[in-house]
Amino acid sequence: MSVVLSVRAVRLRRGAREVLAGVSFDVPRGGVVALMGPSGTGKTTILRAIAALERIDAGSIEVAGVTLTAVAPSQATLHALHRRVGFVFQFHHLFEHLTVLRNVCLAPVHAYGVGHADAERRARELLARLEVDHRAGAMPRELSGGEAQRVAVARALAVDPPLLMLDEPTASLDPARRGALGALLRRLADEDRTILISTHDERFAEEWSTAVLRVEHGVVRAT
Repeated sequence: MSVVLSVRAVRLRRGAREVLAGVSFDVPRGGVVALMGPSGTGKTTILRAIAALERIDAGSIEVAGVTLTAVAPSQATLHALHRRVGFVFQFHHLFEHLTVLRNVCLAPVHAYGVGHADAERRARELLARLEVDHRAGAMPRELSGGEAQRVAVARALAVDPPLLMLDEPTASLDPARRGALGALLRRLADEDRTILISTHDERFAEEWSTAVLRVEHGVVRAT
């Protein structure tokens, strides 16, 4: 089975505090992998480092052939990385001044030069698959929490990345919505996409993940 994500000896400091203290793990293609641990252990920082939202101090991160190191990445590297990694933030971070449809079309059109018609067709297909196509013309403030999350997933998938990451995806969902999210993630994984989530939701991880990695004291341990 091929490896989509390889993290090797990654260290990251914030001032005097070492948040990541030599993190190493591999994530194979397909499946739902849960990064677990209490708040403050570095789960979200790992996701942000993979997405190049935080610069690492040592080690390397490779995502589907694109490598990050402690050296500041070039614009070409970031451009390539963002085609390989989709990131759904805990609070979704949809653009409040854009409709749902325009949120999903934004990156393909403006970052990757996809034509408006093709981007809109892809966006509508994703919204339909995620069962929020009826909200295509809505503004983010008009969405429920569950709807906003599905729109954020659609936006993250708009450039068809092999790796989809979600930060604390169950934090604001009721039990029924958690189950629907788990089923969605497993469907995406069955389509040969890799899902990496940070979570402290033991029940969700036990029911829906295919592998669990524990984050403890800035390192990752397989379970």
